[in-house]
Amino acid sequence: MSTPDGAIVMDHPLLKVLMSTLRDVNSSTGVFRQTLNKIAGLLATEATRHFEITAVPVTTPLTVTQGARLTRPVIIVPILRAGLGLVDGMLPLLSDATIAHVGIARNEETALPEPYYAKLPSTLPEAEVLLVDPMLATGGSACEALNQLKAAGASRLTLVTVVSCPEGITAVRTAHPDVRLVTAVIDECLNERCYIVPGLGDAGDRYFGT
Repeated sequence: MSTPDGAIVMDHPLLKVLMSTLRDVNSSTGVFRQTLNKIAGLLATEATRHFEITAVPVTTPLTVTQGARLTRPVIIVPILRAGLGLVDGMLPLLSDATIAHVGIARNEETALPEPYYAKLPSTLPEAEVLLVDPMLATGGSACEALNQLKAAGASRLTLVTVVSCPEGITAVRTAHPDVRLVTAVIDECLNERCYIVPGLGDAGDRYFGT
């Protein structure tokens, strides 16, 4: 389902059930991890819907038929550290994907992004790139990561998030209107500390237990 601002919100009953578990303050670290992995797998199907395929011959036990392969390589780029929580859930569907990394911390006083690390492959220009981060709050980290990826040659970019808010979506769509944005839910707003409400808390803290 596309929203007026161009974000794609995945609409699926299983996703709604999983999101209830993910939000629940009583979900243990183990339950949170398992649930986020499942959500990541569902989001991967939506985030890759536009990927081009190339026809290839496939030999079955009975005959030769037409199959398909992805036309372009896939690169998954988690924004450290919370974005790592989406990688394992996507890999069963994208087992040949390259994993790149972008490290961006949010200054808790200013809420501004502070980049500190990047490990990007030379294949960015020809690849389908999935930038992944569980939360899209102010949009600062996502926009900074997209700036870095574009500077390195990426042009086929999809931002994949679990929980987004209107402020973050507007920031990304304004700075990067060419980037596809796929999310599980769009929440109400940011609070005075720039946390998403109702949200699910700090995704990185809940996933890693620290």
